[in-house]
Amino acid sequence: MNKKLLLLVSIGLTLIGCVNKPNEEFVLIKGDNNITDFYISTHEVTQKQWQTVMGTNPSQFKGKDLPVEMVSWYDSVTYCNLRSLKEGLEPYYNIDQETFDSENICEYDNQKWTVTINQQANGYRLPTVEEWEYAASGGSQSKGTKFSGSENADEVAWHWQNAGNQYLEGDWNWNKIESNNNKTHPIKAKKPNELGLYDMSGNVREWCFDWYADIENPTGIYRAWKGGGIIGDVRCCETNYRGKFEPTGVGNDQGLRVCKNKLNYN
Repeated sequence: MNKKLLLLVSIGLTLIGCVNKPNEEFVLIKGDNNITDFYISTHEVTQKQWQTVMGTNPSQFKGKDLPVEMVSWYDSVTYCNLRSLKEGLEPYYNIDQETFDSENICEYDNQKWTVTINQQANGYRLPTVEEWEYAASGGSQSKGTKFSGSENADEVAWHWQNAGNQYLEGDWNWNKIESNNNKTHPIKAKKPNELGLYDMSGNVREWCFDWYADIENPTGIYRAWKGGGIIGDVRCCETNYRGKFEPTGVGNDQGLRVCKNKLNYN
């Protein structure tokens, strides 16, 4: 092989690597018997990242390094696909806005798109609840803490007590929160967990792909969220807490974090 051809091959392989391999914003999560290896972002999707892809910023608390909020589950899967296309990746979701989702029985959902997955795609996606909990708890390096990276919520999480003008004491109280001007905070301002993941507890609640299901609420009513945020009780920031919200729901403490399949990445 001559030097010119060798150089072209080298450049081509480098470009492929740039397209397919996650950058430093992602951490490889080594799985276990139940979870396949995957990459997850070190931080929540920021408003700058969202606006770059979507062209708009729906957030109530504005700031390029603040997590995006006021986004629904449908907004989130759409973002994942559009970001994938923008970066030359294969979209993970098959989104059919014309076909009614027969499994969706949420009476508050006026969209009900059918969303299926392309398991072998290398594009961005939302984590499953199982993946999220595994990563938030530190994966194979887990120290078993109540919150993601600490037993003390204040070390790792922005929550209803510490996200406003002053630290709130006592039981959760909506009137206190309103008068305290609670707001989201820049990513990576708190201590990370064992894997270098920030804000897995607190700041904004993070959408997961799964339907939320329990005895009282069968599959198809709500989508699951994890991590807690600046409004909910501190208990919501615990890694094992699972919340629910209708898929069209939005809130100023509702955002997302993305992940990717490992596939053939180096």
